[in-house]
Amino acid sequence: MADVVEVEVVVAHHERATLRVGDVYLKVDADRAAADREVEAMSTAPVPTPEVLWRRPPVLALAALRGSALGRLGEPSTATSAAWVAAGAAVRVLHDAPLPSWAGASLEEKAASLDSECTWLLANDVLPADLVTHNRHVAEAALRPWTPVFMHGDLQVAHVFVEDDEVTGVLDWSEAGQGDALYDLASLTLGHPEHLGDVVAGYGADVDLDVIRGWWSLRSLTAVRWLVEHGFDPSLPGCEIDVLRAQL
Repeated sequence: MADVVEVEVVVAHHERATLRVGDVYLKVDADRAAADREVEAMSTAPVPTPEVLWRRPPVLALAALRGSALGRLGEPSTATSAAWVAAGAAVRVLHDAPLPSWAGASLEEKAASLDSECTWLLANDVLPADLVTHNRHVAEAALRPWTPVFMHGDLQVAHVFVEDDEVTGVLDWSEAGQGDALYDLASLTLGHPEHLGDVVAGYGADVDLDVIRGWWSLRSLTAVRWLVEHGFDPSLPGCEIDVLRAQL
């Protein structure tokens, strides 16, 4: 049955799941409000996004993007420096756009999350105390007031697709909202610090590298428990725990 299209599970966890059937992605999200925000974010973002084919809550059907992901966490990126520069330029276009109507996580919420996750990591002996303590100190650089921008909110390197050194689309806008510009830049370069210079060059603005490193530490510290509880392994080579070790 060579003509049968296979169903691929792209990602699945307790909050949402994404399946690929041929050239169509089916995203299932039981949180109607979050799905509404994602669709609105894609419709207003001034960067390429997947075409919405149809929507029947809780399912959103999206067309596949051209090209391939800029990279994967834990794997070397095969994309060119020019592609990373193009990604930085696309992020700048997004950040210069009018703000969405809804807010993202506040400074206070980010600080509270860091406190609770570090407490959990230490209480359960998940990571060495010196690793947690050092990275928590590094993370404090990110916890400062920021001027809100139109933030993607989960700009993992796998969510940016490129072809011929151009960005063809950005996926997964479920965390979009008003937030810190440097959080997006840090998310994009998490685990790929060798391309930070390319991204900043494309972004075309002064960037506080200590804040970027702070977000690397904060994002990694606050992700470990969620990843473990949802069936992912943050200890794989090049992933979140290696990012924390690299900050020492």
